[in-house]
Amino acid sequence: MLEQLEAIRERYEEVSQQMTMPEIVSDMTKFTRLSKEYKDLEKIVNQLKVYKNILSNIEGAKDIIANEKDEDMREMAKEELDSLTPQRDEMEAILKEMLIPKDPNDSKNVILEIRAGTGGDEASIFAGDLFRMYQRFIEKQSGWRMTLLDHNEGTAGGYKEIVVQVEGEDVYGKLKYESGVHRVQRVPATESQGRVHTSAATVAALPEADEVDLTINMNDVRIDTFCSSGAGGQSVNTTYSAVRMVHIPSGITVSCQDERSQIKNREKALSVLRSRLYEMEMTKHNDAISAERKGLIGNGDRSDKIRTYNYAQSRVTDHRIGYTVYNLPTVMEGEIGGFIEQLRMADNAEKMKEGAMAVA
Repeated sequence: MLEQLEAIRERYEEVSQQMTMPEIVSDMTKFTRLSKEYKDLEKIVNQLKVYKNILSNIEGAKDIIANEKDEDMREMAKEELDSLTPQRDEMEAILKEMLIPKDPNDSKNVILEIRAGTGGDEASIFAGDLFRMYQRFIEKQSGWRMTLLDHNEGTAGGYKEIVVQVEGEDVYGKLKYESGVHRVQRVPATESQGRVHTSAATVAALPEADEVDLTINMNDVRIDTFCSSGAGGQSVNTTYSAVRMVHIPSGITVSCQDERSQIKNREKALSVLRSRLYEMEMTKHNDAISAERKGLIGNGDRSDKIRTYNYAQSRVTDHRIGYTVYNLPTVMEGEIGGFIEQLRMADNAEKMKEGAMAVA
């Protein structure tokens, strides 16, 4: 492990030097890529410094125990060694996790899409509940920002679908675990006989693709403009500001109508289209290189039910890892960090297991 960490430290110093070169500074694409790599490497290098300091102190304590004649000094060294050993073990666990290959998309922004599934009006209401849950979670994340791209309201409340852009640090790295079918079990407000209904909504967290990730041939895209629907003020419903894009080869259709400017709606629609096409290509690639791996987490198959929200029992269960909490109101207020952390740990454990099997 130390050899790997030393190689990372050397690369960190190399990147640091490259970032001062005039030819790099003048090339924004290269400079941005190196800045991202530098930031990621710096986290590991800082932990390595702490780890090496602990190892040095352990060696110093062992030396005193072996060679010091003063009994009090030896006793102090033993106490120090007893406290340093668990610190070393903890740092080794942290560094091993940091050495797990990261998903290159983790640092990307996200196009978050929520759609009502089975359940009629209740499914739309639940989709609205999920949107508010994510909205509150996003508000609690430092530096995160959400922008509404498109929405279609349900007839009895909530949304038939809603699409937002989420910007910030490590957005996809956290929200990617939310992709899938979310199921709710509760008595709908429209139910007169008090019967529990089961409804569903789908969530898709797509890594926002840059132009360098995927280039779209605009000859393959049909662009339509139309009047925006819904509330919006003076000119929203009277001008052709809304934009619909159809990618002819794939059949993917996206629309954006929440900006008053057709140009801005066009830019946002293109961003969503690029992200959907990027995810489609990414899924094909992942399937090709790991056809036999079903994957505990993040396999991209949204047909799987991933989480159930049971209102009668105040229970929320994530079926991928069997993780259950009994504080549904808190979860619906955006406290989903526990689920994300448990899923991340399960994902990392799976990757470490695969890495061990590959070495064997």
